[in-house]
Amino acid sequence: MIRFDSIAKRYPPDISALIDVSAEIAAGELVTIVGHSGAGKSTLLKLIPAIERPTSGAVLVSGQNVGALGRKALPFLRRNIGLVFQDQKLLFDRTALANVLLPLEITGFSRKDAQRRAEAALDKVGLLKRARALPIALSGGEQQRLAIARAVVHRPSLLLADEPTAYLDPDTARDVASIFLEFHRVGVTVLVATYDDSLFPGARRIHLDHGRLV
Repeated sequence: MIRFDSIAKRYPPDISALIDVSAEIAAGELVTIVGHSGAGKSTLLKLIPAIERPTSGAVLVSGQNVGALGRKALPFLRRNIGLVFQDQKLLFDRTALANVLLPLEITGFSRKDAQRRAEAALDKVGLLKRARALPIALSGGEQQRLAIARAVVHRPSLLLADEPTAYLDPDTARDVASIFLEFHRVGVTVLVATYDDSLFPGARRIHLDHGRLV
């Protein structure tokens, strides 16, 4: 499903975030990306939906070189990808339900179908009873679960998460991790950048050290 082919990523003036990384991820896999702070975990994840572009090498998703896609093609690529990043980018002036509805409204779902899908996504992460709450009224763990519901409401085949359990207490971190494990069990390909891959038993590990694959 995903192939990194001799990837390098450099930032000005001369910072190498990734150096000659090659790896393959099959459809339906659960993979953790581990390494120290600054190892390149987030950068590697962001190459998949073309949020970042490689300086050299190629990133292929389902055989398509995503680094070569034009801006107009990116929404079609991202329709099959769910993204959960540390900066959740929740809309704090809208309810939890409205936050989850937004991606469906943008892609043209009917109001009835969007409402049904959004409520199902909230139920999946245990937030249906908080659907009318504003994000500011939710705990940190609930906000993270809301971000997951928004990421999966369009039923992606690939789910990417960057430190989804960071800053959460151990019990809440386990609860959030269990949601990703459940999506993996139903066939979703899941990649998680994390400092604690013990939360994701059975995952294959990609280990980065100063931008290099260990």
